[in-house]
Amino acid sequence: MAVLVTDPQVEDSLLAERRATGADRYDEVWDGVYWMSPIPNNEHQEVAMRLGGVFLLLFNFGPRVKVVAGVNVTDQEEDWTHNYRIPDVAVFLEGTRAQNRGTHWLGGPDFGVEIESPKDRSREKFPFYAQVGVQELLLIERDPWALELYRLTGDALTLVGRVIPGDEAALESTVLAVRFRLIPADPRPLIEVTRLDGSQQWLV
Repeated sequence: MAVLVTDPQVEDSLLAERRATGADRYDEVWDGVYWMSPIPNNEHQEVAMRLGGVFLLLFNFGPRVKVVAGVNVTDQEEDWTHNYRIPDVAVFLEGTRAQNRGTHWLGGPDFGVEIESPKDRSREKFPFYAQVGVQELLLIERDPWALELYRLTGDALTLVGRVIPGDEAALESTVLAVRFRLIPADPRPLIEVTRLDGSQQWLV
């Protein structure tokens, strides 16, 4: 159920409460409209943290590559809080066009990850991510599980491929130089990440 709050006092009280409790950690603002997002469930957070850890290992914890699980990304030069999104995992490579402004990044990560949760709006973020220059985006669907890789083509993120558990095919990232597959497992499929040269492999 969506709730529209038009009373300024109720709005201020609600936002203050969320800030005080930390419940606003994943809230976003879309063109001036405040979106309140629930805290992701345990599986969602585990996948994000483990995938971020793999990306750190991929670049040997190099200080010039920034890997963040949850970060403010905006297209606003002045008031960034007017319009921003929070990808579940973001990778900013050395030489990235995005600017680290301390509280946020102006411009998108070179590689981003969105993990779907029930009733979230991951796919609705795609136009924004394309606008801020995200080069590749991995979408992780759950229930049922699938991986989709998108690549910036012109001014839009276009689908490169989709895999489900057990597929022999893999999704090849040119940004990270890795392949992604889904391996059947219990209680959930595992995300296999392999360097393109085959020298290293991880399971998330």
